[in-house]
Formats: sequence, structure tokens, C-alpha cells
Amino acid sequence: MGKVTGFLEIASRQPAAEPASDRVRHFHEFVRPLAEDELRHQGARCMDCGIPFCHGSERQGVRGCPINNLIPDWNDLVYRGQWRLASEMLHSTNNFPEFTGRICPAPCEASCTLNLIDDPVTIKSIECAIVDRAWSEGWIRPHPPARNTGKSVAVVGSGPAGLAAAQQLARAGHLVTLFEKNAAVGGLLRYGIPDFKMEKRHIDRRVQQMQDEGVKLRTHCHVGVDVTGDDLLRDFDAVVLTGGAEMPRDLDVPGRELDGIHFAMDFLTQQNRRIARESLGDRNEILATDKNVIVIGGGDTGSDCIGTSFRQGAKSVTQLEILPRPPDREDKALTWPDWPLKFRTSSSQDEGAERDWSVATEKFSGDGGRVAKLHGVRLDPKLHRVDGSEFDLDADLVLLAMGFVRPVHDGLLDGLGVAYDGRGNVAAEPGRHQTSVAKVFAAGDMRRGQSLVVWAIREGRQCARAVDEFLMGSSDLPL
Repeated sequence: MGKVTGFLEIASRQPAAEPASDRVRHFHEFVRPLAEDELRHQGARCMDCGIPFCHGSERQGVRGCPINNLIPDWNDLVYRGQWRLASEMLHSTNNFPEFTGRICPAPCEASCTLNLIDDPVTIKSIECAIVDRAWSEGWIRPHPPARNTGKSVAVVGSGPAGLAAAQQLARAGHLVTLFEKNAAVGGLLRYGIPDFKMEKRHIDRRVQQMQDEGVKLRTHCHVGVDVTGDDLLRDFDAVVLTGGAEMPRDLDVPGRELDGIHFAMDFLTQQNRRIARESLGDRNEILATDKNVIVIGGGDTGSDCIGTSFRQGAKSVTQLEILPRPPDREDKALTWPDWPLKFRTSSSQDEGAERDWSVATEKFSGDGGRVAKLHGVRLDPKLHRVDGSEFDLDADLVLLAMGFVRPVHDGLLDGLGVAYDGRGNVAAEPGRHQTSVAKVFAAGDMRRGQSLVVWAIREGRQCARAVDEFLMGSSDLPL
């Protein structure tokens, strides 16, 4: 794979980014892709490992890419200039590499053998370059089925799991209807991920491809409200639940009821609607302009809130995390090839956010019913309160980005009567994806809990194969 001595001769190189002072003035993507010659050099660094931990394998216990991308193979093809074949190989395991190539945190690079010396192959950049070239060259086209089975499937929720399941099932010849409660298809890809990380044109052209393959869309249709679960069971031969884990983790402290304290996803969704020129409806507008913004939660969603706040013209942005600051470097002997806990700085955090760790919020206070102060306290390594460490922060806008606990049960799920696991997710065996209700399957965050985009696509593909087997007795769909 690649050049035999490439990893010894060529240094790892990541794409450049537009300077922070420039990119905070707009909501467009700001990463500058590597040139073709540089990409071929980066592909040459892939070192023909005995066991390529990067691409993952459940059977072998290899943890890299959950979607089992054939990473060494398409690295080698890029090195040799065989871009079209690289695209075909990339799409053999991943329906939407332009999504993962932009927003996945790249566990494949963490598990790269060269990461043992902190110099992994730039897998994510190569992946993104392959699919972007495939679109520009016109290599990506609809793949309608050779025959129709006459079986109908409802897919509820159009995030990455739902999109993957719908596309795979349509290619198997089933009549697929994709239900989405919002105005446009994409789920959190469209409404939760800021445009500066992934512009929505990438979703639009995939949706057009899926429609050309026979997938029917029903937007503005909230299943469980506008249509019942019983309606779907009556009208379809199988139902796939891919509605995500939308119940956010709340913060139960005094003053939580004050105006100006919002869940992160409400804030992010509004901005994405503005860019798409969608109506906000009767929702109260949430803006960071000229405000002291506090983001509670140190993950990707919190980072997205930071970048969005800066682009809206926030006065200041502070991010608080309840856990201790991670180490600057992981112990490779203990963690590799697993995803390591270590200190990272996202592009949004690098735009000027203040960050603080080992902090708990004790209460909020304000004037006239609106938040003005956050009252916090320091924690020791065991998350116990440190007496005498209390402090206050000015807070005009507080965004709760502490993750999601489970899917929403009211409406569709309770109406169908599906069983839940111990965490409140829809109970369904991995690989089979069948719930406690006949004809009903579940995949993605709704089944496994809050996770990564690569896991969502993987689950959608696995679920599609399980549904195909259920309907036809066997399946030729790849996993």
C-alpha cells in the first residue's frame, strides 16, 4: 500500500484553514483542500500495515473506522492517481463520504499505526478529496434498482442513519418513503451542524440522487403527531425508526427558568434556518450578538455554539466543562488504537473562546426575569465541590450543550409500544435491529444513543440489510 518508504520520507500534512479573523465574518466552509500532488504524497505514506487498524473490523476487534472504510486500499489508489476507482471503493462502504470527510472526528487517524509517533496518515482529508473530485467529475450518479420488489418501507427520520437506510433499501428494490418533521431532509446534518463545518449543498445533491433512485420524501410530516405509528404499520410492510436521540440533558439548578438560558440545539437550529431562509415560526429569537455567552459542555455541540456565537458578533464566549482538563498527550502504550482522551482544540475554540475545566454551575441570577450571572464553583478530580472556590461570570446568553440522554418517547415511540433499554433507547439487537414490535426496526442514535456520524451511517446500512432479509428472506445488500 502506498510507497514502501513513503512514511519515512514524507511528513504528514493537514489542509490549511482560512485565518480566524477572516472566517468568523461568514458561515461558509473555510478549510482549504490540499492540492492533488500533495494528496498523492499523503496517500503514499500509508505503510502497508500487517493489521490496518484504521479501517476497523468487528470480527477482529479492530476499532478504527466503525463503517469499515477500506482506507489502505483507497490511499494506495490516490497515490497511483486512480481516483475513479478510489471513489468506487470508498462508496462501497460509505454512502456519504462527503459528510464523514467534513464532520467526523476521524477515529481512523487516531488508530493509524503512524499515530504511534504522532504522525498519522491524513485519512480524513484524502476521503473528502476523493468524493469531492467524484462529484466534480460526474462519477456519482443514481443507482436505481434493476427490479422492484413491491414491498414498501417507511423510514422515520432523515439524519445520516435514515438517509443511509433509505438509500440502501431503495437500491434493493423496495418502495421507500422517508418521513421528516422539518421543512427539509437531513436531520442534525442540516439543522444541527453549522454551515461553516458543512454547507447544506452537500446534503441537497445526495437527496436528489436518492430521489432519482426512487426514494419518496414526506417533509413537514411529524410522525406521531401528523401521522400515527398505527398508520405506518397499516400502510407499510416495514417501519425503520431513525429519529435520533433528541432529548437534551438539562441543568437542574436555581435560576434555570430565567430567559436567556437555552438548549444548544435550539440556538444552532435557528441559525441554520436563517441561512436557509426558513421561517423561525413563533419561536423566540436566540442571538449572541453583543452578548457575554457562556457555553456549558465541552464537546462538539459546545464547540459549534462557540463558532456560531463568534459569527453572530458575541462580546465574549466562555466554555465550561465539568470534567478535569485532559492531558496534553495520551499514553500510547495504554490507549492506541482506541480513541484517546487528550487535550484538543477545535477550530471554533481557536477563534478566541475562553475555556475552563472542573467547573460546576450552582445557580443563575438575573434582573427582570433575564439571566445576568452564572454562579459557579471549582471541583476536585473526584468532582467534589471545593469550598471557597465560588466565582461569578457575566452571562447574557447561556447555552446548554451537555449532550443528549435518549430519544423522545412521547408520541411515536410510546404510541408504537416499543420496548426501551436501560438508558431509554429503543431496544433492538445490534445487527438485527428488530424492535419488540413486529415490522418495526431501529437504527442510529435512537437505538445506540448519542454517537458519531460514522456510526449512524453504519447502523443505517446494517438495518437496511436486516429489513431486506425480513422482507425477502435473504439479502445481497453489503454491510
